Amino acid sequence: MSEPRQLTVAGVRAMLGRAIALHQAGDLAAAERAYRDVLAVVPGFFQALHWLGVIMAMQGRLDEAADLLGQAVAADGTTAQAASDYANVLLLQRRLDEALASHDRALALDANLAQAWSNRGIVLQDLHRYEEALASQDRGLALQPVSAGFHNNRGATLIALGRLDEAVDSYTQALAIQPDLFEALDNRGGALSRLGRYPEAIADLERVLARQPDKPGVRGQLLHARLYCCDWTNLADESATIVAAVRAGKPVVTPFAFIAITDAPGDQLQCAQTWARREAPLLDAPSPAGMDPRHDRIRVAYLSSNFCDHALAFLLVGVFEGHDRARFEITGIAIGPTAADAMRLRLESAFEHFIDAKAMSNAAIAAMMRDRQIDIAIALDGWTTGDRVGVLAARAAPIQINYLGFPGTMGTAFIDYIIADRFVIPAGAEVHFSEAVVYLPDTFQANDATRAIAARKPTRAEAGLPAQAFVYCTFNSQYKITPRMFDIWMRLLRQREGSVLWLLGGNAAIEGNLQREVRARGVDPARLIFAPRLRYAEHLARYPLADLFLDTLPFNAGTTASDALWAGLPVLTCPGAAFAARMAGSVLQALGLPELVAPSLAAYETMAVALAADATLLAGIRRKLADHRDRFPAFDTDRFRRHLEAAYVAMWERHQCGETPAGFAVHQIGPAPP
Repeated sequence: MSEPRQLTVAGVRAMLGRAIALHQAGDLAAAERAYRDVLAVVPGFFQALHWLGVIMAMQGRLDEAADLLGQAVAADGTTAQAASDYANVLLLQRRLDEALASHDRALALDANLAQAWSNRGIVLQDLHRYEEALASQDRGLALQPVSAGFHNNRGATLIALGRLDEAVDSYTQALAIQPDLFEALDNRGGALSRLGRYPEAIADLERVLARQPDKPGVRGQLLHARLYCCDWTNLADESATIVAAVRAGKPVVTPFAFIAITDAPGDQLQCAQTWARREAPLLDAPSPAGMDPRHDRIRVAYLSSNFCDHALAFLLVGVFEGHDRARFEITGIAIGPTAADAMRLRLESAFEHFIDAKAMSNAAIAAMMRDRQIDIAIALDGWTTGDRVGVLAARAAPIQINYLGFPGTMGTAFIDYIIADRFVIPAGAEVHFSEAVVYLPDTFQANDATRAIAARKPTRAEAGLPAQAFVYCTFNSQYKITPRMFDIWMRLLRQREGSVLWLLGGNAAIEGNLQREVRARGVDPARLIFAPRLRYAEHLARYPLADLFLDTLPFNAGTTASDALWAGLPVLTCPGAAFAARMAGSVLQALGLPELVAPSLAAYETMAVALAADATLLAGIRRKLADHRDRFPAFDTDRFRRHLEAAYVAMWERHQCGETPAGFAVHQIGPAPP
């Protein structure tokens, strides 16, 4: 047996020099062998450990990289670059607290290490410590102001802070330095879209798609930006391409954007599952079976980024206020930007405990909820802007529920239930949901029976509406409008002389695109009336100026349908196959107005024509709506609250018996609807 190889210091350094030369030449496989040869002779050689760890990271072999770089830092704790490189690998492994500590160690050794300042900002951003992240990124930019990557990182933090205009500026600076930095171009497109600067957003996203057609999410983001401004260029072909990609398991579109493209529930499930694997992988989280504390009251926590003047809050605030405090301990966890509006103040008072957790990481929020022994966690955002699905991926509570904010399945294994009714998820459709379906007896949608309508009612003249015209109203978000629906609406305008269509406006791109579409269908663009944005109570007060609300498909009105009906305006809808395509029908059924639920788009059009032509028929519908509003379940907040609480009790009892989540129906509490 041969003796171990003995080398002089000079010989070892020569081996290391050869390894570094191979590394610099880009021959990573040969460099890896050469570094390993050095380590075979001197197992703790710092430089070999460091640079071999870097190669492992470059190849995505993160566990090996973390092991080697950890050894390197332990072998020589005086080299800032090694500590920074170790931190970058820990970030990729989502070991965020360790990554932050390693960056801090690097900067204690060398405060001028610009890359460490910028990357430390990324870690802080992922920990949701956004102000600290921005300060760290600014330190990096002060040291290295011409780094495109640093400006891009800063833009992402500004997005998280809601400072969208500044984010656009950061991305623009990044692109001025490096025009082919397509990550910055993609990010700027998203920020521009959120600012309503849709033509600019579309231009950016088209450039990204042309160069990186398989970049996750970009094709869907581009189509959604077009839908937001009613730019229907190649809509049918692009929609078909996205559907085909979703069926192939590609993450081309967010689940929320996909809902506006198709109402096929099987495809929506596939999309959500694909997105969940990418954005919220299963974590090494506690088993719900082992989370079974016993309390005098069931501890319920609602998580939302929209505890402010937002549609979701308008629906649910009355339920929060009415919860039975003898049976339930209710916590609100705010995970979005702090708001200073009246609804935020009302919400803070509505909960027994209100926690502002926006600056906490997902893992920290989940740990806090476990420490508080929350029994039931309700995710009110789902796959929407500002979601924190990672909190539930860490198993924050033994029972986790998807409700209201996202009208579809989450596609995850860690969300146990979805709240629905027999209309939005009809018999047989449960197979398209990863969650067990809980059926409420009236409607899935909460409503606040105290929502205020401004006392002063505007006139048609003040709203810019013709005094004698028949006014069709569609106040749904513009991304829900499709060419198919618009074709119907234009035929309705042609059918009823002097009629107009009243839409939400306030954006030049939206108004210009819709006016172009009107002309293309042979209708005078003056018959489109665009309504400015108003405060909520004033917005509700103007609904009665219209004659008939026209719903959209495949994405129905949700809160908007309830708003119109609460204000006394009849809503005509046509349900599709998926949850989001059936929301308005659910509310109308619970309001005792099934005649306004058309079985097909052909029937929808026929019914709209009939209601516009027969003033007596429409007046009868209005009287019926006024009579039913306070007598039927749709707006009975307390009745809904009791049914929702019965669902929580049934879930909790099932869990305490050691049973896994399974679908069930809540029995009607109190008298049947009239």
